[in-house]
Amino acid sequence: MIVLLTLYLACATEADQNIATSNENAIPVEKEQEQKRPRVIIVGDSLTAGMGLPVDQAYPKLLEQRLDMENLPTEVLNAGQSGDTTAGGLRRVDWLLQQKPDLLIIELGANDGMRGIPLAEVQANLAAMIEKAQKEEVLVKLMEMRIPPNYGEQYSAGFHKIYQTLATKYEIELIPFLLADVAGDASLNQADGIHPTKEGHQKMAESSFATIKKWRENFK
Repeated sequence: MIVLLTLYLACATEADQNIATSNENAIPVEKEQEQKRPRVIIVGDSLTAGMGLPVDQAYPKLLEQRLDMENLPTEVLNAGQSGDTTAGGLRRVDWLLQQKPDLLIIELGANDGMRGIPLAEVQANLAAMIEKAQKEEVLVKLMEMRIPPNYGEQYSAGFHKIYQTLATKYEIELIPFLLADVAGDASLNQADGIHPTKEGHQKMAESSFATIKKWRENFK
């Protein structure tokens, strides 16, 4: 599984560098926002962007549809950008917060890990994003990330520890690793063996749904 995950993330990083796309244009800018539904923004990389698929087949849209089915209407906006890193997310977060989300979900770090970005830098970038959101009184949830030991077991373990450290420090909830049941399964990945298929995104949505549903049920 580690070997397959290594190949998956390594190839994804290379593809993300060569095929960069942005979903910012998909987010409506409202001068005077009158929200009828609570708004969630998911800032992430190609996993969130749904590279290779129509945006309505990526897991953010699937979460929105599932919440609607549960009679919990919620606006889930996809702010995934292929190839993005924690530094890129930090550069974008001010603009995203201007869209007045009720919940900001951060799905970033895998590309940092595969490039061997210093752990202190990864942690500082994520911490700055969380602090910016909390300053605006926006609730934050952090998606757990895992990487294979390409740069050694110490780096890999330290990388994984970042997410729990931040969750504890800022008292935020971790969302389970999206690829836990997807990476390495050919039936859930596109022909490139890198990016999840429609079915893969369905699995990803399922893995995070319980956490989002709980938040929505308690939203006031």
